Amino acid sequence: MNVLIVGSGGREHAIGWKLSQGKNAEKVYFAPGNGGTSENVDIKQNDIAELLSFAKKQKKLLTVVGPEEPLSLGITDAFEKEGLRIFGPSKQAAMLEASKAFAKEFMREAGIPTAEFAIFTDAQKAKDYVAKQDKPLVVKADGLAAGKGVVVCDDSNQAIAAIESMMTKKEFGAAGSKIVIEERLSGEEASFIALCDGKAIMPLASSQDHKRVFDGDKGSNTGGMGAYSPAPVVDSDLHSKIVMQVMEPVVSTMKKRGTVFKGFLYAGIMVDEGGRLHVLEFNARMGDPECQPIMMRMKSDLYEYIDAAVEGRLGSMPSIQWRDQTAVCVVMASRGYPGSYKKGEVIDGLDSSFGKDVTVFHAGTTRDSQNRIVTNGGRVLGVTGLGKDARQAIDNAYCVVRKIRWGDNGHFYRTDIARRAIAR
Repeated sequence: MNVLIVGSGGREHAIGWKLSQGKNAEKVYFAPGNGGTSENVDIKQNDIAELLSFAKKQKKLLTVVGPEEPLSLGITDAFEKEGLRIFGPSKQAAMLEASKAFAKEFMREAGIPTAEFAIFTDAQKAKDYVAKQDKPLVVKADGLAAGKGVVVCDDSNQAIAAIESMMTKKEFGAAGSKIVIEERLSGEEASFIALCDGKAIMPLASSQDHKRVFDGDKGSNTGGMGAYSPAPVVDSDLHSKIVMQVMEPVVSTMKKRGTVFKGFLYAGIMVDEGGRLHVLEFNARMGDPECQPIMMRMKSDLYEYIDAAVEGRLGSMPSIQWRDQTAVCVVMASRGYPGSYKKGEVIDGLDSSFGKDVTVFHAGTTRDSQNRIVTNGGRVLGVTGLGKDARQAIDNAYCVVRKIRWGDNGHFYRTDIARRAIAR
C-alpha cells in the first residue's frame, strides 16, 4: 500500500520517516512536502480538489493528514465520499481544534475538566468582563491561528490589549472575530496524544512541548520551539486519569453526537501541584514538534495502527511498544520568528555526520534552483536526539544543532529544551 501524507512540516516528515521504516508502506508521497522529504507532490495542503484527484489516480493508497487546515476544510469527508482510505477526523469532529469555543462547550457537555471560561463576539463586552475579574486570564482567538492565537496574560491590561489585537485590529483575521477568555491555570503542561477509531483509543507516549519563543518560557507563544518524550510528569496514575477523564469521554461523547472521532486526538494538559488535571486545548492531529520525539521512540509499526484505526479495529490491537529511552527535539528557527523573517537562506551543516541517535526533521525548508536546501519558514528544522536519559538526549540533540547554521546570524533556538525533565 502506498501512503500520501498531506502537509509540509516537521510532523509530516517524522510521520513519513516512521511509516517508511515499516514493511507495509511501499512508497510514501508528501503533498506538498519540504526540502527534506522525497516523492513530493506539488499540491498545496489546502487544495482538497487536487489532493482528491491525485488520490483517485492511485491504485492502493492510504492518506494520512498532518496539519489542521485540510481537516477543517473537510478533506476526510471528501475522500470518504469517494470511498478512499484516509486517516483524520471529519470536518465536524475537527471542530474540537478549529473552534476554541466549540471545544470549551464540548468539554462542559462531556464533563471533561477545564478552566472556567466565557465566550465573546463583542470586544467591549469582553473588556467589561476582564475588568470584573480578579485573577490572571488567558485570551484565545476562537479559530485556527497556527498555534499563535493564545495570549497568556499577567494582568488586565495585557488581556485588554489581546482583545484589541484579536477583535479590533484583526491580527488573526477571521479567527479572532470570536474569542474565549478563561482562567489562567498554573502547574506543569504535558501533551497526551492517542490514535482513535471512533470507538477505542490507543495512547501514544507522553510528551511535553515548549511553546514560548525564548529560554525560561519567556516571550510570545509559537507553534512550538521543542519537545521531549516521555514527560516525567505523566506517571502511570496520571496516565490512567487522562485516559478515563479526557480521552475516552471525547470519543464516547462524539459517538453519542453521531460524529465519530477517527484520527489523532491531542489533549494539552495542565497538571497542578496537587496532581489535578485540566485540559487547555484539543488538537485534531499530532502535535508538532511533539510528533518528532514520539516517532523516534516508537518501536511498533505505525502503519499497522493507522490501518487498524481506519478499519475500526484498534480495540483488538496490542499496546504500542516504545524504546526505553528519552527523545528530545530542538527546533531551529529563522531569526525574527514568530514575527517576520527571511526566506531562501542556504542551510549549512546538513551533510555532517550526525550518528544513529539523531535525526534532523525538516519543516520550513525547500530546494532552490541549484538543489540546495534553503529556509522557507519560521520553524526550519527539528533536530531530534535519543539518549538513555534526558541529559544524554539533550546532549546528542544540541551537539548536532551546533553544526547547523544559515545566513548571517540567521537562526536561533532555545537552549533549555527538556531541562525540566532533568530537574524532575
